Amino acid sequence: MRQDAFAERMLDRFLRYVAVDTMSDPHVTDHRPTTEGQVYLLRMLQDELEGMGVTDLTFDAQGYLVARIPSNLGEGKQVPTIGFMAHVDVADDIMGNGVKARVIDAYDGKDITLGDSHVLKVADNPLLARYEGAQLVVTDGTTLLGGDDKAGVAILMSVAEHLMGPDAVPHGDIELVFTSDEETGGGMDAFDVGMLRSVCCYTIDGGEQGEIEAECFNAATVNVTFHGVPYHLGAARGRMVNSVSMAVSFIAAVPRSESPEATDGRYGYYCAEEIKGTSAMTQVTFYLRDFDMKELERRIDALESLARTTEKLFPNGKVELATKIVYRNMHEAIGKDGRIMDAIWKAGEHLGIRLHEKIIRGGTDGARLAQMGIPAPNLYTGSHNLHSRYEWVAVPAMVESALLVRQIMAQWAGDDA
Repeated sequence: MRQDAFAERMLDRFLRYVAVDTMSDPHVTDHRPTTEGQVYLLRMLQDELEGMGVTDLTFDAQGYLVARIPSNLGEGKQVPTIGFMAHVDVADDIMGNGVKARVIDAYDGKDITLGDSHVLKVADNPLLARYEGAQLVVTDGTTLLGGDDKAGVAILMSVAEHLMGPDAVPHGDIELVFTSDEETGGGMDAFDVGMLRSVCCYTIDGGEQGEIEAECFNAATVNVTFHGVPYHLGAARGRMVNSVSMAVSFIAAVPRSESPEATDGRYGYYCAEEIKGTSAMTQVTFYLRDFDMKELERRIDALESLARTTEKLFPNGKVELATKIVYRNMHEAIGKDGRIMDAIWKAGEHLGIRLHEKIIRGGTDGARLAQMGIPAPNLYTGSHNLHSRYEWVAVPAMVESALLVRQIMAQWAGDDA
C-alpha cells in the first residue's frame, strides 16, 4: 500500500474515532467501563477487525478488546509473542465529548484560529514549525481533540489492516490490546492478564514525534475527608468546627514548591486535584507523584502527619485519609529484558527515524501492565497539548509511529525488512 493511501486511511479512522463520545468518568467506581461510549467504540473496533479478517478476538464487557494476529513466519520459525496497546477513553480535564475535529491539509506555518475565541499560537508551540506544509488535525476550541489516545487506536488499527494484507512485514504472533478508563487511573483494575501471551506490550500513548518512554512516575491517590462540627452561624463561637476551613488550612500547608506547576524533570509533587463539601464535611483528592518510590511514601507520610496536626489546630474536628497506589515506575520491569528496548532502537535505525528517550511525568496502562509481569514501554503518536482545547496532532508523526510499530514486529521476528 502506498504511504499516502496508508496515511489517508489512518486519518479517516482517527476522525471517526474522535467523533465517538468516550470521555471517562473518574467519579464512577461501581462498574467498568465508566461510560457507555467506550463500549460503543470497542465494539466498533471489533467489527472493523472482523471485517479485516481477524478471527481471534476477545471482548470483555468490563472494557477490554484483545485481537490476536497469527505469525506469518511459517511453522519452522518460533519467535516470542509481543503486544501493542492503546486506550479508547479521553480525559475530562475539559469537555471530551462532542469533538468536532478540523483537518488542515497544508499547514501554512502561522497561528491557527480555533473556533471563535481561541488561537493555537506558534510562539507557544514551537514544534508546529516542523510541520509547515504538512497535514494537522486541531479542535474547534470547545473540546479536547482526543489524540490521547485515539491517535494510538488509529495507528494500531491501521497496522492491523497492514498485517492482514499480502505485503505484511514478517512477524510472529501479535496481540493488539484496546483498553478503557485509562484516564481515570483505573483502566487496568479488571484486566485479566491471563488473556495475554505477550512477553512485552508496547503502549502507543505518547506525544511528540520520536519520543520513546520507558520510565514513569510512581503514583498514589489520597482521598482526605475533613469532618467538622456544624452549628448555626449566629451562635457558632466556641462550638462550630468548619470542615471547609480545615481543608483550606491543610491544602495551604502543602509545599507550593512541590506542586505540578512548580516542578519538572524528576521532581515529584503533591496536587490537590478536587475539592467539594460543606462546613460539616469536605473531601479533597490529592494526586501524589514521584519517580522514587521511597519519596512517594514520604509524601504519603507527610499528609498523614499533616492530618494529625490539622486535628490539633481544629479541636473536635477529624481528618481521615484513604490512600491507593495507582501505578508504579515501569522502568525496573522493562530493564529486565534488553530485547524490549533494543527492538525499538534497531527499528528506528533501520527506518532512519531519530528517536530519543524521555521520562513520563505521568503514567499509562503500560505501567499497570508492567506490575502484572508484562513490561510495556511507550511509543509516540504525534499528539501535542494533551487534555486541552489546544490539542493538535501531526498526521506525518502518526504515520511514522505506525511504520515504527511494524518494524518493531519485524525486529522481533529477526527480520530487517
